[in-house]
Amino acid sequence: MKPLHLTATKSTPEVWFEPESNILRFLGQSYPENAFKFYEPIFGWVDECLKQLEDQALTIEMQLPYINTSSTKCIMMMLEKFDEAHSEGKRVALNWYYDPENENELECAEEFKEDLSLPFRIIPKAAE
Repeated sequence: MKPLHLTATKSTPEVWFEPESNILRFLGQSYPENAFKFYEPIFGWVDECLKQLEDQALTIEMQLPYINTSSTKCIMMMLEKFDEAHSEGKRVALNWYYDPENENELECAEEFKEDLSLPFRIIPKAAE
């Protein structure tokens, strides 16, 4: 699988994948003016990644303190791709990290988890 790295901006998360680790990370805020424009190339990368995923496991790690409505839709579309791969027998799991002091962050993760069947852990971040 090919690497992916998008640098975070004020309104978009860092997106990082290195084939050696098989961990896809999303870190930061997500409220771009055009969420679909930001996430569309990631959708294409995810499709290719899932086609190539055979015996190895893929872990998705998310830490998104704030997500606007249009980003929520895009993230759900992406998570549905992972969920479908899981239902086809691919080893895909999601770890969602949240700040225990941010109730909205926890609620957001719980709402995503409700609609998915893949292994989905909601993990409080340790205090820094």
